[in-house]
Amino acid sequence: MADTTTAAEPRVHGEGLASQSVGRYRWVICALLFIATTINYIDRQVVSLLGPTLSAQFGWSDIDYGHIIFNFSLAYAIGLLVVGRVIDRLGTKLGFSLAIVFWSLAAIVHAVAHFYNGPAIPSLEISATTGFAFVTLTSTVAGFSLARFALGLGEAGNFPASIKAVAEWFPKKERALATGLFNSGTNVGALLAPIAVPWITLTWGWEWAFIVTGALGFLWLALWIAVYRPPQQHPRVSAQELAYIESDPIEAVTPVAWSKLLPHRQTWAFAIGKFMTDPIWWLYLYWVPDFLHRVHHIDLKGSALPIFVIYQIATVGSIAGGWLPAWFLNRGWTLNAARKTAMLIPALCVLPIMLAPQVSSMWVAVFLIGIAASAHQAWSANIFTFSSDMFPKRAVASVVGIGGMAGAVGGMMIALLVGEILQRTGSYVPIFIMAGSAYLLALGCIHLLVPTIRQVKLDE
Repeated sequence: MADTTTAAEPRVHGEGLASQSVGRYRWVICALLFIATTINYIDRQVVSLLGPTLSAQFGWSDIDYGHIIFNFSLAYAIGLLVVGRVIDRLGTKLGFSLAIVFWSLAAIVHAVAHFYNGPAIPSLEISATTGFAFVTLTSTVAGFSLARFALGLGEAGNFPASIKAVAEWFPKKERALATGLFNSGTNVGALLAPIAVPWITLTWGWEWAFIVTGALGFLWLALWIAVYRPPQQHPRVSAQELAYIESDPIEAVTPVAWSKLLPHRQTWAFAIGKFMTDPIWWLYLYWVPDFLHRVHHIDLKGSALPIFVIYQIATVGSIAGGWLPAWFLNRGWTLNAARKTAMLIPALCVLPIMLAPQVSSMWVAVFLIGIAASAHQAWSANIFTFSSDMFPKRAVASVVGIGGMAGAVGGMMIALLVGEILQRTGSYVPIFIMAGSAYLLALGCIHLLVPTIRQVKLDE
């Protein structure tokens, strides 16, 4: 990861271009992606904020709650298996539109999930004594599991579509920054949800928290349909900006079959990195409210401020993680050194979270979790861009879908594992040890599989 250039290691094409005034409409598109990601994470986080409330009302155990999260992750994995391919075929505009309609409807359906009285729903269970086994869910757990399953299928479209849009609208030298900016919507969504959800719940009831947040997607859809076009067809894009967007070498547009992606170790490096680290973000998203309630006795209303602080800190990491590799590149670093160093730094910064369950002060724990969440977002901005570093635009959404599916499979496993650990021990210590060590292990695997980042040559 030294800051030197070898003759065999090419730089990013166009990286020497000055940041001249070439137009800025591409950043409007980035803002749309940011808003969609914000809504995505508002919808995703409602159930975690209401977890202690719903658990008390419906008598859910830690394992029951784990099953609900597991079914979201299962659907997310299934969705990502196919959605990247679908978006590559349908195009960014139509593919993203269909995804947000589906997930917004699914978010609203949570309001009536407790009325479910249909067929028994099986779910996978992990146990230290029995291993993996199927169990039958109770009616309310089954209803919420079905709603979460539908939400997961729809939400799977957000990141493949967004990464594809970034690849279409930005030259390679700006993609990490654009990804970091739109990915910061995950933090903003996680910031807004703990402010809005308790107020809506205490004012109108928990059902309306799902209805109001779910309806936001339809407002975004109207804006997306009105604004989005490919840059080559957009009337607001100047000739200079289009030339800047297309300053990288011209690529073919023929979709790439999965059979041509899976043999490449670059695909597996991305997938393994997502498998090992995506579940840690979901751990923060779904279990931090329970951690605050269980360890520090914070209720729904009192959780708003500490969760707000955690994701406020995390927002800094998302933007800084996108800015950091560009800063390295502008100082003569190779793409390989810049990208991997920008992943190493957050991998080190996340280590102190191992202390979070053992400190007596809630605010010290909140700060440690916030630093780890910030580090994850910096990591996330770079691992997403890592895919577009290695693959042509026509394959990016499919590769991101494969990696996202791997991350969702990891999320499925951690949901069951955390539920089992908490049910048996009531302790977050082993859980946060896993969280702290995941990123360095993932980076080691990535570096072993891809010692030097180069563009993959795909056969036509």
